[in-house]
Amino acid sequence: MSLLDGLNERQKEAVLCTNNHLRIIAGAGSGKTRVVTTRIAYLIDTCQVYPHRILAITFTNKAAREMKERVYRLLEKDSQGIQISTIHSFCVRFLREDIYQIGYPRNFTIIDTDDQKSILKEAYKKYQIDVKSYSYGNVLSYISRQKTNHVTAEMAMANAGNWEGEKVKANVYQFYETRLKDMMSLDFDDLLLVTHGILKNNSEIRNKWQRRFRYLHVDEFQDVDHIQYEIIQYLTGEDSFLCVVGDPDQTIYTWRGAQVDIIMNFDKDFPNAKTVILNQNYRSTQAILNGANALIRNNKNRIDKELFTSNEGIDKITHFSAMDDYNEPIWVASKIKSLHQSGVNYHDIAVLYRSNYLSRSLEKAFLDFSIPYRIYGGIRFYDRAEIKDALSYLRLLAKPNEDDPKEKWKDLAIRRVINTPKRGVGKKTMEQLERIAAENDTNLYEACKMFPDGKIKAAANIKTFVQVIEDCRKLVDDLSMDLLLRKVLEQSGYFHMLEEDKEIERIENIKELLHDMDLYVQSDPEGTLDDYLQMISLYTDKEETDESGQFVQLMTIHAAKGLEFDQVFVYSLCDGIFPNEKSVNDGGEVAMEEERRLAYVAFTRAKKQLFLSDAQGYSYMLDRVKTTSRFVKEIPDEYLEETGIKPKKYHPSKPQKSSFGISANDFLKNISSQTKEHTQDIQITSDTYETNTVGKIKKGDQVIHRVYGEGVVVSVREGIATIAFSHKYGIRKINVAHPSLSRK
Repeated sequence: MSLLDGLNERQKEAVLCTNNHLRIIAGAGSGKTRVVTTRIAYLIDTCQVYPHRILAITFTNKAAREMKERVYRLLEKDSQGIQISTIHSFCVRFLREDIYQIGYPRNFTIIDTDDQKSILKEAYKKYQIDVKSYSYGNVLSYISRQKTNHVTAEMAMANAGNWEGEKVKANVYQFYETRLKDMMSLDFDDLLLVTHGILKNNSEIRNKWQRRFRYLHVDEFQDVDHIQYEIIQYLTGEDSFLCVVGDPDQTIYTWRGAQVDIIMNFDKDFPNAKTVILNQNYRSTQAILNGANALIRNNKNRIDKELFTSNEGIDKITHFSAMDDYNEPIWVASKIKSLHQSGVNYHDIAVLYRSNYLSRSLEKAFLDFSIPYRIYGGIRFYDRAEIKDALSYLRLLAKPNEDDPKEKWKDLAIRRVINTPKRGVGKKTMEQLERIAAENDTNLYEACKMFPDGKIKAAANIKTFVQVIEDCRKLVDDLSMDLLLRKVLEQSGYFHMLEEDKEIERIENIKELLHDMDLYVQSDPEGTLDDYLQMISLYTDKEETDESGQFVQLMTIHAAKGLEFDQVFVYSLCDGIFPNEKSVNDGGEVAMEEERRLAYVAFTRAKKQLFLSDAQGYSYMLDRVKTTSRFVKEIPDEYLEETGIKPKKYHPSKPQKSSFGISANDFLKNISSQTKEHTQDIQITSDTYETNTVGKIKKGDQVIHRVYGEGVVVSVREGIATIAFSHKYGIRKINVAHPSLSRK
């Protein structure tokens, strides 16, 4: 049987091109790994190239293993000697042979993340740096950025100027680099940087490696950064041929150095290179590809290609638009439940989203519907550190329990937040607090109240901490719980700590928690702080997955790269959320094109069915009314099956259908008794979208809200009214068409 059997014409063209530099533009699901491995096998089996003269570089260990296994299946023993590895593994091999050129031993040590943290601990001790102010992860990222941008520790110190925080990090960077050199060790960044430096500066070594390899292959070429590309260029000699494989439409890692222009300009760097475009897709239905093609066509910086497939399929792309955040996750959960009941395995379903904070509402809905799930490559929402911190602050505000006067459960909350943000409460101070608590048979919070005045910094800070908790505790009955949490996090300095550290994702998670609390207040106006905390504990106690491996996978789109699923849901497709507003504001049209590429990657993960969803209404995160993402609008109507509300046809004076596209009563009849039970618990009613608003709401109007009571309209903009309610609920932004709002 010929190696070329089963290949389409363009795949064959790529395999048979052996005497030119070659750029393979491989669309999503076009069989690129098969093409690369067949080409390697063809070079050895037909062209009689020695295996050790072939190098193949990819960017994950998983991809390298798969490539090795496929080549072995094609050639068996004849495949021995081919170098197939990640770029880092290749650099290790290179350095074991030639690092002596810069005075390092060939048996140098490669340090891992734990080793890096150990070095930082030494530096922190020497310079008396508090890890709460300068987390190890943050400083290691800083060091990595400096190194990969060729900024030495001396240059970093000069650049720091009078910025104290930058000087602290530059000092640690200097200590770190000195320590590495003393140990004759390299970190992962050094593997690339030192290899690059030797190849660049030593022509004898460079020529030796160029003579070694006649055929070089680089997979996922759209993800290479400038340093990696230069290493590849240095390895490519006059008598060797470079084959690169990638898709500029799937360049989604520019935030970690990837540059789409590298693959776009390959034919300029190698003028005689040939380009082969693989555009036959073997993964998705034509309906899904039609939508993906229409979307990505809006990018300008790309190589034109239209994906097609022989798999026509019957389902259009489903787009669901919910009236508000409350109903979008319920629709996703109900749809997944319905799919599962029709025979679809949970593990064949994935829900993708732009940012991690978006998992919160999905997780709650999945638990309510008894859908097993796993956060792929991430942490469940309520298990994230900042959420645990916020809830610990909130627990300290709860009213005293007369049945449990000692309230030892507060110890856990105190241990978590007493020094977050830093208050100088170290090991010795904690031991003193524990002694006070033990001597008085009470909890650590009461011990904080008893802590003696003194000259040490911790004493004054503990007193201030207690005062913040006591002041906020007095407001438990007077403030809505989301406003209460915001107040305690602001007055305790927690928000300021996150802002100082530029912890954007953690701030987003806190905002999502505040949004969750606001939704809870609206759904249960009589609910207390204790009720909310008890409700949260029910969610955090439930298991994430079952033992069988049957679970829906929830993940960011970045984490989904390289994966595929029968059914894919792309969640919260709202302008500002996806495309991400901050990214676009920072990067302009270039960033918008990357956001579109990210959507393209998300869409092309789906094999059989693709579901897109969004919600309207006011957004805590964006501080404005939400609208359907432009990425949905860029898909022609003929490729979409619309369900839910239709914003263009919506009129606030007319009763609306349920966001499921059918009446809620019909919806309840159409699902199983188990699902029905959970849906009724979530309180979907047939008048969900009816409105009590009479006439147009304008500035100065007095209104009544079903939960917040009487209020005065401060302003109205784009369908969102800013309304001042009583002190307990404060200023709220509400859709003027919301059924709970009416003019007085």
